[in-house]
Amino acid sequence: MNKVNFSNIEPKDFSKVIHKRVNQYFKDKGISKTGNFHMYLKTAMMLSLYFVPYVILLLNILPIWAMFVMYAIMGVGISGIGLSIMHDSNHEAFSDKKWVNKLFGYSMNVIGFSAYNWKMQHNVLHHTYTNVYGLDEDIHDKPFIRLSPHGILKKHHRYQHLYAPLLYCFSTISWFFIKDIKQLSVYKNSKLTSKNTTEAIYNTPITILTKIVLLFYIIALPIMIGLPVWVVITGFVLMHMIGGLLITTIFQLAHVVEGPEHHDAHKTDMIEGSRAVHQLKTTANFAMKNPLVTWFAGGLNFQIEHHLFPTICHVHYTKISKIVKETAQEFGLPYYHQPKMWKAVVSHLKMLKQFGNMKAA
Repeated sequence: MNKVNFSNIEPKDFSKVIHKRVNQYFKDKGISKTGNFHMYLKTAMMLSLYFVPYVILLLNILPIWAMFVMYAIMGVGISGIGLSIMHDSNHEAFSDKKWVNKLFGYSMNVIGFSAYNWKMQHNVLHHTYTNVYGLDEDIHDKPFIRLSPHGILKKHHRYQHLYAPLLYCFSTISWFFIKDIKQLSVYKNSKLTSKNTTEAIYNTPITILTKIVLLFYIIALPIMIGLPVWVVITGFVLMHMIGGLLITTIFQLAHVVEGPEHHDAHKTDMIEGSRAVHQLKTTANFAMKNPLVTWFAGGLNFQIEHHLFPTICHVHYTKISKIVKETAQEFGLPYYHQPKMWKAVVSHLKMLKQFGNMKAA
């Protein structure tokens, strides 16, 4: 695998200009770039979506149909925690205090996943090498889905635009039982970060303990207090199907849609443009004027702003998006976006169909 670098050539110091303008916005408003009251209120609400139904389930007072409603709400809670709380926290955007970011970053572990693995995959690889096949794990070859024009093409991929949404429903279950465990060895042996850091040293035991605790309080404890085994197992799957579909869909709409370009680390060691320009060329927004989507998706429908300014809390993206869009257009750079979420979904399915029927670029 070649090491990919960026040429750092960009029109008229675009990076300096856009950072100066965004920084000036916060200076003029006299506000912090990190979370505010709205972020903290949302945190309480997202955690409640997960834990309140869980507590109600433990009371064992509901009919079976209502139990499944509780599990469904918990699935929404999982996506809310993942898209908002843990995401901002692990980007150091939740608070200006490191210990607060670290604490809420572990909300990832509370719902059964490794915060450390996520930071390696997402913060280091995805944010650095967005849509670069071979380095961005988000577009790695999956068993049944091809997310890059440079990926290995198989016969069944021609139908992936039809079955992908169903597979997305099982993404977090696969993440919990397979992906996290696989990443333990990959990141332990990699040079992505110092192996001497506390997080790196204790990642394996913390990840394993995380999953044991999750299986105890989500599976074992409800069974111990009297919930039917089949209801608990089915509810667990339902919870993750909802969470997996929501999380995976929202992340896919940012990069695997019409517009953003793709690269192959096997065929090049240099990408033209700076990292900032690369983010504009490989990222897209959607439903920017829909406050409900923005609220629930943790601002990830403003993915361009997030990739340019990952340490800024998502509650500010709506405002700074005007600055980013105008500056990109001023410098003749792309600013991809779909006005509606459903149009972004259609665009994603179109790309899946295209990637499923084309030979490797």
